[in-house]
Amino acid sequence: MITLGDKQFEKYLSATDVQHAVNGVAVRIGDDFKDKNPVFLVVLNGAFFFAADLIKRFTYPCELSFIKVASYEGLHSSGDISTVMGAEPSLKGRHVIVVEDIVDSGNTIEAIIEILNQEQVASYAIASLFYKPEAYLKSFPLDYVGMEIEDRFIVGYGLDYNGLGRNLKDIYILKAQQMTNLVLFGPPGAGKGTQAALIKDRYELVHISTGDVFRYNMKNNTELGQAAKAYMDRGDLVPDSLTIDMLRAEVEKNPQAKGFIFDGFPRTEAQAAALDELLESMNSSVSGCVALEVDTEILVERLLERGKTSGRADDQDESKIRNRFDEYNEKTAVLKDYYRKQDKFHAVDGVGSIDEITARLTAVIDQL
Repeated sequence: MITLGDKQFEKYLSATDVQHAVNGVAVRIGDDFKDKNPVFLVVLNGAFFFAADLIKRFTYPCELSFIKVASYEGLHSSGDISTVMGAEPSLKGRHVIVVEDIVDSGNTIEAIIEILNQEQVASYAIASLFYKPEAYLKSFPLDYVGMEIEDRFIVGYGLDYNGLGRNLKDIYILKAQQMTNLVLFGPPGAGKGTQAALIKDRYELVHISTGDVFRYNMKNNTELGQAAKAYMDRGDLVPDSLTIDMLRAEVEKNPQAKGFIFDGFPRTEAQAAALDELLESMNSSVSGCVALEVDTEILVERLLERGKTSGRADDQDESKIRNRFDEYNEKTAVLKDYYRKQDKFHAVDGVGSIDEITARLTAVIDQL
């Protein structure tokens, strides 16, 4: 196990495994290009280790060039490709072998292929040490692949995490985080806020309330807050993608968190799927959806009683209270089905003392 910055990585492939993969690519390229005087176009920075070992094994005339493009920020590809350093000298009329460390989405290779077509090369081939077929989004073929790997973040042998780890001889994979991530449901008056605070402290989780996140971004006039306000000012719903961006920002503020309580999100099946994708990008997942369930008549009586001291108008009108319950039941019904299909839905009796309800909740959470 090694630590790079704020992340832990565990050994995935040995230096010997890597060299076997390099040898396999080198033999095939040697057979195909021995009489073509190719130009090895090395994609910086990550492919320099692979390129150095590959070219040592290519015993025929060849030349070397470099290109640098940018797409990764931390653990995620931005999707925006920009050329930082172009290939020199001219590649016009040459046979080019693009040497890449890893191909996942294919965005970087696609951008380089466009450059090669503009340069009017005689031919090109793509050689990548690693390839993630699960992440690949393009249709063009990869000519030489050292090894197919799962869609996980790796470092070593030129690959890095925020500049760290390139010098490692072995390949390391991002350690899956053993996080407890809860989606917390509860109708108005069920005591969800009280229980969220207790659970947060007990399990050292970070409580993320969608309402609080929106208010923070709006109050502080963040870029995301400005975008949300623009939708609201037009009377439009804030799109799920923007809400997820806000949640991602909150999650990334807490890289050492043992897990999260998501309160007020998701509200739709599409949002639930988006949350799954967000957590998957962190090598984590929703541990369980926990719903406090209380009979409607008990809640109506509880809220009307609360309304005598809370000053909240919506706690003093029974028709408004019942309308809030109808809205809650309508929105959460589809989500209960969503999490039931994943065997992650857990209903908890929300009637009783605070301590009794907490005991029921913790009994469920301890099993997750």
